[in-house]
Amino acid sequence: MNQELIWSKRYRDAGDDYLFGTKPNRFLAHRQELLQNGRTALSVADGEGRNSVWLAEQGLDVTAIEISPVAIEKARRLASGRNTKVNFLLADMLAPGWPPTEMHGAFDWVFGIFIQFVGPEWRSRQFDGLKQLTAAGGRILLQGYTPKQLEYRTGGPSAVENLYTEEVLRAEFAGWEIEELVEYEDEINEGNGHQGRSALIGMIARKPA
Repeated sequence: MNQELIWSKRYRDAGDDYLFGTKPNRFLAHRQELLQNGRTALSVADGEGRNSVWLAEQGLDVTAIEISPVAIEKARRLASGRNTKVNFLLADMLAPGWPPTEMHGAFDWVFGIFIQFVGPEWRSRQFDGLKQLTAAGGRILLQGYTPKQLEYRTGGPSAVENLYTEEVLRAEFAGWEIEELVEYEDEINEGNGHQGRSALIGMIARKPA
């Protein structure tokens, strides 16, 4: 089963509820003041809109890409209910030719919140796409799980190779300025999809100007 079908089924099975809730990711929300350093933002694999809608509420010009049309429909509903404007795009971030040339360097901020649905053989390609989308001097913010998450099983992938370590992220973003890179544990409450004690990692990296 391909990724679109897998995720569409998960979002559809949630019914009128939002699989990961409607509040923004906590690592993202706690860096609210940093968002003043930019105007345009892209949220990749955005799901049902919890992060992109919140970013738009902070005054950013937000684009969100998502592979599942079911998720985008729910995200549009969330944005409408909160009187916000987000440019939602149906796209596969791993498809050949993505991202399109016209989007290269278009975003001051690029956000990847729990995008660990690929292993090492695809991760560099995934990250290269994010780097291409980021403007010179712009930033990428990532939130993910570390391998210890396999002990908690409160969300995230079951394959250890999909999970992040500091060493993996430093290697992938060599040549960028790592402004923040932190491993920590927290109790998270993001809908039914992410619940309980979790082993997390967060990063903010700045592209050379």
